[in-house]
Amino acid sequence: MRVNYTIVFVSDMARSVSFYRDVIGLPLKFESSHWTEFASEGATFALHKSDVPNPDDSNRQLEPAGRCRPGLQVRHLQEFHQRMVKENVPCHQEPTEVFGALVAQYIDPDGLVFSVGEELAGS
Repeated sequence: MRVNYTIVFVSDMARSVSFYRDVIGLPLKFESSHWTEFASEGATFALHKSDVPNPDDSNRQLEPAGRCRPGLQVRHLQEFHQRMVKENVPCHQEPTEVFGALVAQYIDPDGLVFSVGEELAGS
């Protein structure tokens, strides 16, 4: 069994497409006003328009049950991190070595925390 897709519910499709495509760098596969997919390797990464705004969640250290944290993989996390800093993407966790990988966490325009990792050699 493998994970087939991840859906991120967003409040503003155009803003989120721009963020994930232009800032994060995911290649666009398909776009509409309520559903967008990116051409990622492996599982599909999709955006779905939500009509319900995200409640203010100022304490992201304690995520409630039923939430999800998408994870992306890059070849060079430090380069990716510098690009995120330059683009003023909020960083939730600086690149840190965790279980044989470098992992950082960032916050998307709707407040969703997502992880980005790089496998370390020999892992």
